Amino acid sequence: MEVIRHYLNSTAEQMRRTLVRTAFNPVIYEVLDFGISMYDRDRRLIAESSGLLSFLGANDYAIVKGVDRVGVENLDPGDVVILNFPYWSGAHAADAMMFAPVFAEGSEVPDAYLAVRAHWMDLGAKDPGYVLDSTSVHQEGLILPAVKLVRRGEIDQQMMAILQYNSRLPVNIIGDFNAQVACLRVGERRLHQIWEKFGLGAVDEAVDVIIEHGAETAREAVLAMPDGQWSAHDWLDDDGVSDDLIRMAVTVTIEGESFTVDYGDSDGAVPGPVNMPLGSTVSLAKNVFKSLTTPHAPANHGHYQPLRVICPPGNLFHAVYPSATYTLWTGMAGFEMVNKALAQGMGQIAASSGSDLPGFMAVGTHPDTGEMFLVSNNEGIGWGATPNYDGANALQHLSTTAVRNTSIEVLEHRSPVFHERLELRQDSGGAGRWRGGLGVCRQVKFLATGEVLSMKKKTKTKPWGLRGGHEPETNAMIVWPDTDRAHRARMERFTMYPGDRFRNLSGGGGGWGDPLDRPVELVLQDVLDEYVSLEQAEKAYGVKLRADGTATPTGARSDRSPS
Repeated sequence: MEVIRHYLNSTAEQMRRTLVRTAFNPVIYEVLDFGISMYDRDRRLIAESSGLLSFLGANDYAIVKGVDRVGVENLDPGDVVILNFPYWSGAHAADAMMFAPVFAEGSEVPDAYLAVRAHWMDLGAKDPGYVLDSTSVHQEGLILPAVKLVRRGEIDQQMMAILQYNSRLPVNIIGDFNAQVACLRVGERRLHQIWEKFGLGAVDEAVDVIIEHGAETAREAVLAMPDGQWSAHDWLDDDGVSDDLIRMAVTVTIEGESFTVDYGDSDGAVPGPVNMPLGSTVSLAKNVFKSLTTPHAPANHGHYQPLRVICPPGNLFHAVYPSATYTLWTGMAGFEMVNKALAQGMGQIAASSGSDLPGFMAVGTHPDTGEMFLVSNNEGIGWGATPNYDGANALQHLSTTAVRNTSIEVLEHRSPVFHERLELRQDSGGAGRWRGGLGVCRQVKFLATGEVLSMKKKTKTKPWGLRGGHEPETNAMIVWPDTDRAHRARMERFTMYPGDRFRNLSGGGGGWGDPLDRPVELVLQDVLDEYVSLEQAEKAYGVKLRADGTATPTGARSDRSPS
């Protein structure tokens, strides 16, 4: 059984490597903005590769909806189906999910399914880059409701023409289509080799054991948790249409071996594009649950058996047609919110990270080629401190796992921008017995006319600390910094001219525990590393540092015993 399990996981990894090596789009091959999953004939997850965490759980939802839409009886060997209808796919329209049925020799119905989802740079939405203010799904790009792009191994050229003529970047999306098909074909070949080596029946029996073992370990983990019910809420900046804060809320209930996540107390659907498809909501709950129960085991269907997700249609976390769904930063803040609820009953939960994915995009016409350029970057944030450690500096958001930022080399090669600064953001981490991690400060100059998109939805309200730990600094973008036009942006779009600059600031992680309990030697080291300023050391930690390197307790700390 273990041998077969490793063969399946290895197959998913080989699919991943194929996609990364053949994709046209740096969001795929650099950022790793994709998800690859494998399913048995009952559409139960049996293996997956590392990628964007929210895609992996959403694939589980989408494979059921997609196969139901097409009909098992209408699937043939060699078919490839594409699905991006948000309410079925569990993501926004630019995240093209493709799946292929796999038939063992002599089978008349699929014995397995393979799925790969990746972000396509343009599918004809109303604005290039990202849609920040749509009010309907029909403003968000071409909708593909589980249709065949490949029939019995032959590409449907009429469908491909529709894709090409509905994209501002046709070469890119066709290249990424071919990369995803290549990924699926590698998976098919490997599955056939596994069936030939072990026999279809033996593989089916092993999959049943793998899934049951996953369910058993997850149930044991839930049983070891304290029973209880805890609620939390948080705020999203706005919906891109109005400036009103949006309330997100969750209640987590643990009872025996049952783990329930209920978003029903959140605001209802809003006009702008921050409404979450149910598949995406289920995915974020799965990801939090997996991190708490079986974080080190490769995922399968059984690992999620104790989990139940509740959210009524029409809620912010259960978008229904034709609600706008393009800007799903809601999911990142929602991920942190589940932890915020659980922290009331579980001591091992970390403080909040920067609670957002504060990236940026640059778009325009490249002066050297006359062609459209479109690049993006997901900025690293500070992670929250834990009961035993400081938070990590400048990492991708917890909900994105293996995803990376885009390298400066790629950004500057593909677009007329120049980096002037990239550094850790001093004092951005929340103070605490254990300090929150630091965010990033990045300053970029435009060398030609274009647009910059500020991509962040948590700038008005701060992330949270725990057990007396302080809140960190929030995300922000300063457009035209150090000028009389300086503007502190949220999720907005700006026209930039040669010489214009923006400064992207990512949030730090929350602190854990009273800052006055932090050992003086650690405060001193933070100052030497320039993580903490002299002013912050004295104000938050009660430590005054002299030029000779000695430290004196001040304020409330001076009344305590030396640490």
